[in-house]
Amino acid sequence: MDVQEDLVNHLTELRKRLLIVLGCFVVAMSGGLYVSPGILRYIKSGPTASAVEWNVFSFTDGLFIYLRCAFLFALLFTLPVLLYQTWAFVRPGLKESEARGTLAYVPVSFVLFLMGISFSYFLVFPMMLKFMIEMNQNIGAVETYGIDRYFTFLFSVVFPLGVAFEMPLIILFLTRLGLLTPQRLRSVRKYAYVGLAVVGACISPPDFVSHLSVTIPLLLLFEISVLVSWRFSRRIAPVPSGT
Repeated sequence: MDVQEDLVNHLTELRKRLLIVLGCFVVAMSGGLYVSPGILRYIKSGPTASAVEWNVFSFTDGLFIYLRCAFLFALLFTLPVLLYQTWAFVRPGLKESEARGTLAYVPVSFVLFLMGISFSYFLVFPMMLKFMIEMNQNIGAVETYGIDRYFTFLFSVVFPLGVAFEMPLIILFLTRLGLLTPQRLRSVRKYAYVGLAVVGACISPPDFVSHLSVTIPLLLLFEISVLVSWRFSRRIAPVPSGT
C-alpha cells in the first residue's frame, strides 16, 4: 500500500510540474505571438537577411513562419522553467549538497544555450549563407529564395550549435554521476576529435574557412569539458592523510 501511495504521490507531483511548464509555455507563446513580427523584422533588417529577398510560394508560408517564430520564442523562454521543474521534481531524492550543486545547472544551461545560438547566428550562419549564395551565382542559377526554406536553413544551423554548447555541462553532470572521468575523456580524445570534425562537416559548407569556424569551437568545447571534469574530480578527490 505504501508503494502504491508513493507512486500516486510521485505521479501527482509530476503532473503538477508538467502543468506549471505547460502554463509557462502558453504564456510565453502568447508573448511570442505578440513579438514575432518585431523579431522577423529585426532578422530581415540584419546584414545577412537584408541581402536576400524573401519570397512566399503559398498563402500559408508567412503564417507558418510567424507561428514557428512564436513557438521557438516560447520554447526558449520555457527552457529555464522546464529545467527548474525537473530539478524540483528530483530534489527530494538528493542530498543537500547535491541539490545546491545541481540547481546551478539551470541558469548555466540556459546561458550556454544562448551563447551557442548567438555564436551560430552572428558568425557561422552568415558565412554559410554567403558561401551558398556565391556558389549559386557561380553556376549561373537564378536566386529566388522562399522564406520557408530560409528559416529552415537558419534553424538547422543555429539550434544544433546551441545544443553543442551544452557539452561542458553534460560532461560535468556525467562526471558527477561517476559515468565519466578525465582519464576516460583523454583516452578517447582522438576519437572525439574525429567525431566532432564529422559533425562540423555535416553542419557547415564544404569550404575550408566555414568548416574550421564550426569545428574549432566544437574542439574547444570538448577541451573545456575535459578541464571541467578534471577540476571537479580534483575537488572531490579524498585528501591523503598525513603520516
